[in-house]
Amino acid sequence: MPQSHTRFEAELLDAVPFLRAFGRTLCGDPEQAEDLAQDAVVKALQNRAQFQPGSNLRAWLATILRNLFYSASRRRKFHGEYNPEFAERTLVAPDDPCAVAELEDVRRALAMLPAFQREALILVGAGGMSYEEAAQIAGVPLGTVKSRVRRARDELQAIVFEGRPAPAPRTAEPLLALVDDFDRFRARAA
Repeated sequence: MPQSHTRFEAELLDAVPFLRAFGRTLCGDPEQAEDLAQDAVVKALQNRAQFQPGSNLRAWLATILRNLFYSASRRRKFHGEYNPEFAERTLVAPDDPCAVAELEDVRRALAMLPAFQREALILVGAGGMSYEEAAQIAGVPLGTVKSRVRRARDELQAIVFEGRPAPAPRTAEPLLALVDDFDRFRARAA
């Protein structure tokens, strides 16, 4: 097996925890996130020839996972729900009761953000990606990602630290309706 294939596969395996975490932020369901991560790995292996060596593999994988999620969402009209039991098991905090309570507040606030803001914040904040990489993954202009991250940070601060009540959790359905409308418009324009 060529050295490049071995390196690709090693980097792919290293990215699996990131894919799982990113999948959880998109769908909120640990089982679906695991399925998305596995499907993204399979698709990446099938399309490894399309990957440009030297470019950011995690960004490429995140794009694959995101596309899989939205494709499945359009087919099933899926919406994720916050699962506090799963959230409790996935994020670790010190034994300090105040830290645990603060972490739970952040988890709840994150779950209440609109999906597009949560996605941008997770990619840039937790995923360690640049704004440019996040824009490429989300398929939006750089300025859009910057404003989404800024608004997400402002919302989190308002919800967690200023005690402002959070808006009701949003589902993917309004976004999916917009995507469907866009697809119909694009089909008519073609």
